[in-house]
Amino acid sequence: MTARRARRITRTIKRVALYAAALFFTLFAVFPFYWMFLTSFKQNRDLYVGGTVTSHIPWIFNAPPTMEHVNLLFQQTLYLTWVKNTLVIGAVVVVITLILAVPAGYALARLTGRWGERLGIGVFLTYLIPPTLLFIPFSRVITVLGLQNSQWALVLVYPTFTVPFCTWLLMGFFRSIPRDIEDQALIDGYSRISVIRKIVLPLGISGILTATIFAFTLVLQDFVYALTFISAVPRMTVSLGVPVALVRGDVFYWGSLMAACLITSIPIAVVYNLFIDRFIQGLTAGAVKG
Repeated sequence: MTARRARRITRTIKRVALYAAALFFTLFAVFPFYWMFLTSFKQNRDLYVGGTVTSHIPWIFNAPPTMEHVNLLFQQTLYLTWVKNTLVIGAVVVVITLILAVPAGYALARLTGRWGERLGIGVFLTYLIPPTLLFIPFSRVITVLGLQNSQWALVLVYPTFTVPFCTWLLMGFFRSIPRDIEDQALIDGYSRISVIRKIVLPLGISGILTATIFAFTLVLQDFVYALTFISAVPRMTVSLGVPVALVRGDVFYWGSLMAACLITSIPIAVVYNLFIDRFIQGLTAGAVKG
C-alpha cells in the first residue's frame, strides 16, 4: 500500500506540474493580446499613470471602456488602405514565392547524395542574412529600375527572403513523401511532370499551405524594406503606416497603436493556431533518416 500510494502521489504531482506549466505558457501567450485589448479600449485618463482615475490598477478597466482610439484609427488614418496594400503585395509575393519555391524544394528534396542537403542548407543560410546589410544595395537596384516609392519595389525585394525560407520548408515536406510512390507512377507510364502534378502536389498540399502562410507573415511583419522604398503615405503597408501615422514626435497614440496591432495580429494568430501541427510537420519532416 505504501509503494502504491507513493506512486499515486508521484503521478499526481507530475500531472499538477504539467497542468501548471501548460497554464503558465498559455497565460504567457495570451497576455500580449489581453494587454493590447485593454490599451485599445481604455480612456486616456485611465491609460496613463498620473491620470484622473483615483485607484489605478493597470491590468483592468478602472474607467468605462471607450471606442475613441478605434475611431481615431479608422477615421483619422489610412489604416484600411494600408491593410489593402499589404494584402495585395502579400498575395503577389506569395504567388511568386510558390512558383519558385515549389519546384526548387522538390528538386533539392529528390537530389541524391550530400549535395541536396548542402544546397538546401545554403539556400536557407541566404534567408539568415540581416536586412540591414541588404537594404542599401537593394535601394541602388530599385533606383536604377525606377521603382522608388512604388509598391512594385516591395514585390521585387520580398521574394529574396521568402523564396529561400519556403524552399527550405518545402524540402522537408517533399522528403516526407515516399519516393516509392513516384517510382511506381513512373513505371505505370506517368511522366515526371504528371507525377509532380497528380501525386506530389496533392500529397504536399499541407506544406504548400504552410509555406503560403509563412511567406505572407514575413511580408506582413517587414518594416525595414517598406521604410526604405515607400515614402508616400497612401502606398504604405500596415507595418509602416501605423507607426508613421500614430507616432508623432514624442507623442505616442498608444490606444490606437494597440488597436491596430490587435486587429492585425488576431487573424494571423488564429491561422497559426489552426495549422500549428502542419508547421511542426514542415519543420521536422525529413529530419530523421531511415
